[in-house]
Amino acid sequence: MGIFVTLPARMPRINVIIPAFNEEQSIAKVVQAIPAGYVGEVIVVNNNSSDDTARRAAMAGATVLDEPTPGYGNACLKGIAYAAAKPADERPDIIVFLDGDFSDYPEEMPMLVQPIAAGQVDMVIGSRALGMRESGSMMPQQVFGNWLATTLLRWLYKARFTDLGPFRAIRLDTLLALGMRDRTYGWTVEMQAKAARQKIRYTEIPVTYRKRIGTSKVSGTLKGTVLAGYKIILTIFKYL
Repeated sequence: MGIFVTLPARMPRINVIIPAFNEEQSIAKVVQAIPAGYVGEVIVVNNNSSDDTARRAAMAGATVLDEPTPGYGNACLKGIAYAAAKPADERPDIIVFLDGDFSDYPEEMPMLVQPIAAGQVDMVIGSRALGMRESGSMMPQQVFGNWLATTLLRWLYKARFTDLGPFRAIRLDTLLALGMRDRTYGWTVEMQAKAARQKIRYTEIPVTYRKRIGTSKVSGTLKGTVLAGYKIILTIFKYL
């Protein structure tokens, strides 16, 4: 007897949003590593860069938006507004977020999107904690911060996350319903806290992680680490 698989009426439209601040060394590599023909549009949000990030992203084939106000969340919100404003026949079903530093593996995107495309969940977090990490790819303070944040999410929200990883996929309609507000370091944990509060269907997929190109603007400095940690903890308690 043959095996019959029910396919969706059409494949989901996917847009990728990449917030980028001074990533001229890596941004083209990120854009070019996204599986060819898999996504409808790659959107790089140039977040007040002082280097050649915007030009190199455009040369690699991305749509480049400018967001002059610094902040990871500001850049993400800019990309979301652009995607959501598209005509109905161009509007994406799924948004994928990843960083512009080439620490994520864009080639793993189909694996991340598959549970959403199959109708099993509405959000997928790429977990570095469950996947393979290159030695030195995450600083000790990042590992501890992720553990602390996900532990608080489990205690306070009953959410089973292992990471606040930036590589994630979510249905656009679900994302808009979350009402994202954070404009800086609390962006990723806000999404996960609100998803838990609203009982959004989610899962985690192990992803591979490597050393970033260049120096991190957050974990690479004491000030960035302290500010990010404070904002993440504050955000977790904010949405209780």
